[in-house]
Amino acid sequence: MLDRPGPRGEQSAREITERWTEALNAALAGGQAAALSGLFEADSHWRNLFGISWYFATFSGNAGVVEQLLARATEVHAKNFRIDPAALAPRHAVVAGRDVIEAVFRFETANGPGYGAVRLVRQPDGGAKAWTFSTSLDFDAICAARARASTQSHTRDFAAPDWLEQRQASAAYETSDPDVLIVGGGHAGISVAVELNRIGLSALVIDREQRIGDNWRLRYRGLKLHNKTPVNHLRYLPFPSTFPDYIPKDKVANWLESYVDILEVDFWTRTAFDGADYDEAAQRWTARLTHEGAARTLRPKHIVLATSVSGTPNIATIDGIENFKGPVLHSSRFAAGKQWSGRAVAVFGTGTSAHDICQELQAAGADVTMVQRSPTMVVNVEPAQLYDRTYLGDGPPIAVRDILNSGVPLPVMKAAHKIITDEVKKIDAPLLSRLERAGFRLEFGEDGTGWPLKFRTRGGGYYFNVGASELIADGRIRLVQAADIAGYERDAIAFKDGTRLTCELIVLATGYKGPDHLLQQLFGADVAQRVGRVWGFDEASQELRNMWTRTQQAGLWFVGGAFSQARIYSRYIAAQIAAIEAGQLSRELAG
Repeated sequence: MLDRPGPRGEQSAREITERWTEALNAALAGGQAAALSGLFEADSHWRNLFGISWYFATFSGNAGVVEQLLARATEVHAKNFRIDPAALAPRHAVVAGRDVIEAVFRFETANGPGYGAVRLVRQPDGGAKAWTFSTSLDFDAICAARARASTQSHTRDFAAPDWLEQRQASAAYETSDPDVLIVGGGHAGISVAVELNRIGLSALVIDREQRIGDNWRLRYRGLKLHNKTPVNHLRYLPFPSTFPDYIPKDKVANWLESYVDILEVDFWTRTAFDGADYDEAAQRWTARLTHEGAARTLRPKHIVLATSVSGTPNIATIDGIENFKGPVLHSSRFAAGKQWSGRAVAVFGTGTSAHDICQELQAAGADVTMVQRSPTMVVNVEPAQLYDRTYLGDGPPIAVRDILNSGVPLPVMKAAHKIITDEVKKIDAPLLSRLERAGFRLEFGEDGTGWPLKFRTRGGGYYFNVGASELIADGRIRLVQAADIAGYERDAIAFKDGTRLTCELIVLATGYKGPDHLLQQLFGADVAQRVGRVWGFDEASQELRNMWTRTQQAGLWFVGGAFSQARIYSRYIAAQIAAIEAGQLSRELAG
């Protein structure tokens, strides 16, 4: 995503990095702020993913990094920082246009072992200073240590329930409650359940759909993942090498169903989450469910909302649209274009779903009009992969790539993405010029940072072109601007210039609501106010608000995002919950 090979220096990257880690150990051991300051650039950043203290945040600037690192490292006795050449030999690279030496390291704390990534900048005197520094709790090492410490008898009792019978009884929760109830059975919810099970906690996933994977399976016919397969692997069971570059929705759905079975995830389909109340004294939730039409009550210690960044349709308020008497449906309810062959359809929106639906309708022989409401980023699907190039091509295992990727702080990510966006715009210039001539309004994200940060701030607002843009440029998909609409009639859209666009169907591809939209409905106004916003970047922590971390409501957690985010961050929720249940961590985040 962010780096490429750089020129080799005179000294070996390993020698330079080892000297730096030795100096880091000495500065931390002696509590020497001045010595520590000399190891970091003026514009340095430290991203802490629960590696040094149970806090998820990015600290920027030399003074802030030194103050926080010294205090938090002292608190948890962080020590023994050493390069891990087996994971990644220190190497020269270019990150966000800057020549660096990057390396993976290991360390120890009172909370457990950790790992991280450092990117060093060579100095005129031959030394090096850290530009980016990340620290993560080593979940795999913690789980492996627990497994070694446990004793398990392999003597068989043939009169006892067999494996399948035990699984069925465990998943029923007739006489017990899960430690954690996970609401939402997509890739994010499933990923959290797998990590919770691994660390020894019981977790139940619930979803209102009829079948595991239906949240993908039931979406529009032509949907595929829009980034390549190596980016989207799940933990413990990567996709086979025979999978296509861009995985179709039904293949995703079937894989999730198999993954749940193989990883032994307790999962209830046809189950609605009706709400929950928290008992402060018992430190448990009373969760109200409707399971296969019958009321059920569970008392989990924790609830994880995994209802997706793009889970609940956002039905846009459009003045006068009630005058249109044909069907008006959200894109999440659009199944296939075949039934609209030879008929006129208007699709509101210019994001990925809108483009895909327009392309499918056009291929089916419909007369399609796209209604643009706001400027949108368009990038051809292959250049779009440049943002993810950490995961593409030859290189270290995906676990190491995740360390490097998650070790990039927000300011550096923005700088890197601006460079990539400029590169993408040059590659796509012919297409973008044709779109603009067709009247399509383009934009390229906040300060030109491209689509990934648009996803992290608003969950959409971009399109990976797989053919619809050419259809728009050629006029085979008609394009109109919402600002030019005067009103709606029984069977048409009326425009300010007096023209009419007859149509039989209106599709609202107007996006989805954020993860926090159901908080008040499901948990009450007090909890919603206490938690605050979810998703989008918090200015203080420089991380996504309330994601993968404790919130100010005890026992309430949020997960979501892309496959790669679920793979990287789900383990941290499991680690925090395990620490809470062991009495090592408070249940809510301090205000």
